[in-house]
Amino acid sequence: MAGVVGIGGVFFRAIDKAALAAWYEQHLGVTGLWNQEAGLTVFAPFAADTDYFPAAKQWMLNFRVDDLDGLIGQLAAAGIAVETRPDEWDHPETGRFGRIEDPEGNAIELWEPATPRP
Repeated sequence: MAGVVGIGGVFFRAIDKAALAAWYEQHLGVTGLWNQEAGLTVFAPFAADTDYFPAAKQWMLNFRVDDLDGLIGQLAAAGIAVETRPDEWDHPETGRFGRIEDPEGNAIELWEPATPRP
C-alpha cells in the first residue's frame, strides 16, 4: 500500500516572515530547507479543549534536541525565556521537555528523547 513516509514541510503564517525565519535559524538552527536527523516523529491530534498549549493556537511545534540543557543555556544567554517543569515534563519513558515561544507568540516544545537516537 502506498503511504506517507515523513513530514515534508511545516507551513504557517507570519506577521514578519523574514524576521521570523531569521529567528528560527539563529536560535534553533532551523532553515528554510533543513535536512533533519532521522528519528522519531510524533503526530498526535489533541482534544479541542486541551490546555497543553495555548487555546488561541491550533498547533504547536515540537523539535527533537540532542542536548536540552545546552540549548536552554544558549537560549537563556540570548534572552529567550525557557519554561521547564521537571515534575511534569521529565519522563524516563519519553524524555525531557522545555517550552519557548517564538517572537510571534507561537509555542515551541523542545524535546530530548529518553531513548538513544537512531
